[in-house]
Amino acid sequence: MAAIYDRTATFIREIYDWRIEAPPVLDVESNFPDWKKFVGAWPEIRDEALAIVRRLQDVPRFHEIMREQAAISANDGRDWRLFILKAYGIANPKNMASCPILSSVVTASPDVLSASISFLAPNKHIPSHRGPFRGILRFYLPLAMPKAADGLPAAALKIADSEYRLGDGECLLWDDTYPHEVWNRSEEVRIVLLLDVRRRHMPMDMELFSRALMAIVRFGIRARGLS
Repeated sequence: MAAIYDRTATFIREIYDWRIEAPPVLDVESNFPDWKKFVGAWPEIRDEALAIVRRLQDVPRFHEIMREQAAISANDGRDWRLFILKAYGIANPKNMASCPILSSVVTASPDVLSASISFLAPNKHIPSHRGPFRGILRFYLPLAMPKAADGLPAAALKIADSEYRLGDGECLLWDDTYPHEVWNRSEEVRIVLLLDVRRRHMPMDMELFSRALMAIVRFGIRARGLS
């Protein structure tokens, strides 16, 4: 199953690479104007995320949600857990109810296709990998970032050979079809808000292609009983 997923992802990525040229990191203002809503509410969103930590064992690991991703989620025996509120337009009512402030901001942001809170265990490393779908952009907003001995963020996101260390309330908009990896070099859980945002200004054929792919993904989510 993982091999089929990898071949399919590579094929989809090649189509997007052929039609869309884009840098690894994008200007957030012009590509996701609603970013201010999330950054403005980040302390309240953090409080909702910290409440989830008290029952973190109930939050699924990424490879339990998506078995094809075991190579990057179950690689070192340390947890990467995702609390999913919305996936490709399909809301999880129970999780949305647990985070009313975040849910209200997500609902008021029509470009947000997916929203989840990512909990990265101490010393967890997510190996380099690439997403398949250039029709979306990834918005990254640290909510509880551990600090290293020098006071800098202890967890890093590396995208296309550039390393980013963001503190609480800072944000980044990037294209996850570029190689990227993550590590948490601390003894604390790193908590980040992850959004999948609709890419604007695509050629019409890629817009239609993206809509078709999202419809297929939504069907798969429902077929697996994840909604």
